[in-house]
Formats: sequence, C-alpha cells, structure tokens
Amino acid sequence: MNTALLYRLLGADPAAGPAELLHRARTGRHLPHLVLSALVRDGVRMGEPARAELHRARDRADAYARLADRLATSTGVRAIRGLPLAGYYPAGLLRPLESLDLVAPDEAALWQAVIRLVTDRPVERIEVSLFGDRPRHTAVTVHWPAEDPLVDPWFRVHLTTAALPGDGSAVPVRPFLVADAHVECLIALAETRLHGPVLPPGPVTLLDVAGLTRQPFEPAETAAVLAAYRLAPEAADLLDHAADHLPLGRLAAVRAALDPELDAEHRRRAGVRARRAPARRGTLLRRTVIRHTWDRARLLTPAPDTALLLTPVADYLLDPTPATPRTRATALRALHHWDAHHDTHC
Repeated sequence: MNTALLYRLLGADPAAGPAELLHRARTGRHLPHLVLSALVRDGVRMGEPARAELHRARDRADAYARLADRLATSTGVRAIRGLPLAGYYPAGLLRPLESLDLVAPDEAALWQAVIRLVTDRPVERIEVSLFGDRPRHTAVTVHWPAEDPLVDPWFRVHLTTAALPGDGSAVPVRPFLVADAHVECLIALAETRLHGPVLPPGPVTLLDVAGLTRQPFEPAETAAVLAAYRLAPEAADLLDHAADHLPLGRLAAVRAALDPELDAEHRRRAGVRARRAPARRGTLLRRTVIRHTWDRARLLTPAPDTALLLTPVADYLLDPTPATPRTRATALRALHHWDAHHDTHC
C-alpha cells in the first residue's frame, strides 16, 4: 500500500507528478486526504494550504476515534466498517472516513448515543429510517458542519441496530457481527457489494483490501463465516476485482476456499420468493425538546395513509407515504393532538 498503488488506482501517470495525482483525487470528497497523507510520507513538497487541509482531515479522523471510544463506554455502541479498517493502514497513511459507522446492541443504546450527539454537538440534520420486519431495526444519521463547511466534508455519524442490513430481498438483516476484528472488516467490505449497482470497487475499498492482506486469516474458517453471513458471492467478487490491482497475500487462500460456497448461496437466493418489507425513511416534521426518558421511538398511524415516527429527538412522517400537503397537514394535526394529551418530555 503505497503511492505507486494510488497512481494505478486513480489512473494517474506517475510522470505527470503528484499534482496530477491530487487533481485526480479531487473527484472524491475524501480521497484528497488520503493522497495528501501519502505524499507527506514520501516527503513531497507542499504549501501551507495543502498541509492545512490534511491537518483538518487528521483532526476529523481523531475526533471520530475519540467519539467512538466515548460512546462505546457510555452507551455500548461500537464502531464498524471505516474506523476499524483505518487501523490496518500503514502508519501515517490516512484512510478517508466519510462517516463514523456505529452499531448499537439495541434501540435504547442507539437513542442514548443519538441524544449525546445532539446534546454535545451542533447537529443540523437527523435522518431516520426503519428496516427489517419482526424485529424492526432503526438507522439514524446525524450531520453537523465541519470547521469550514464549504471546503471540508460535514461530520456524519451513522448509527444502526443491525450491523448488516442485507439487501431487502434475498439477503436478510443480520443484526450481530461477531468474528475476529480483521474478519469482521472483510465481512463489512463484502456487505457493501450488496447495495446499489454492481460496479468495480473504488480506490478506497481496494486499499482496504490491501490493508487486510497480511492479517492472519484462516482460509476455511473465514470462508465458512462469510457463507454463514450470506456473503460468499460478494466476498469472492470483491477479491477477484482486488486481485487485478494488488497481491492478495493471505486473502488468496480465502478466495480459493470460497469456491465451494458459491453455488449453495446462489441456489439459496434463487429459492427466496417473498420480498421483505422495504425500508421506510422519515421526512422531518419537527425537532423536539429531547425526550430523555424515551428508550424507543413510537410509531403512530393517525390515518390509513399516514404513519408517524416519534423519536427522542425529532418527529417524522414515514415514507413510502408521499409527503403531500394533505398528509403533512394530517401528520401535524396528529402531533398537536399528541402534544395535548401526553407529556412529550417523558
């Protein structure tokens, strides 16, 4: 994992120099921070603006790490995906952290963490969605501005009660992620291949794989764990793409061990007919005074086509209900009725 690999992954000509590499990285919001950290490691000359940009990015990553530690101690949530993967990067090389991803042991812990974030930080947006069915799971994303909100990405913390949300169809929600830390990271990378169009993995994902290549994977055991989490095809696809760009090291044996698992998972998915309930996203109706004693959100249905989610920090109209003026008016009347008949602070 070095600057030469970055040139290859970003399609930049080394002869064009580091300025061209950084220019290519500007196509992503966080990639410049990775490139700048690599150039500093190489002793490349840079001016104060570039150094300041990298300094702010390092401060952001450090803030995420401190926040994850504090929330783990106070609420029991733990970091998954990006922050743990950053620990496998070489010293000095900054993994881009688009968000801090946290999984909570239950809904009460999730809302405790959200309340702490809203209380301690200038949170401007709170996004909520429900997914899964019996049990229902909750995902919350909070956003607050960076020191320079025009230049730097905003802070974003994503919390969920399910470590692996699945694809809403053949791959179910898997609430718990329990494995060795490096295996969990590989599982998390494979899970990302379930979502959105099937495109080749981007530079950061490939660098994540590079960071895992020297970890002590037990091939047969790792393949069995990936199969148990229903991710053998995605893990194989990810490693096949990565092999086109970098040596897989110990992951090469994991890829070979996945072969016997692929047909079984494809057959299982082909036999899944019932589509699960789609995710329901919340449209913000109002922020509220924090309801400190609530440990769960409350679902109300004031009309057949109107569903409301009242949370400890804000109230929402749930999609897929269209947020028409009529449904919004119905929702607001229901909230006013709720306010009149309940102590919303408790």
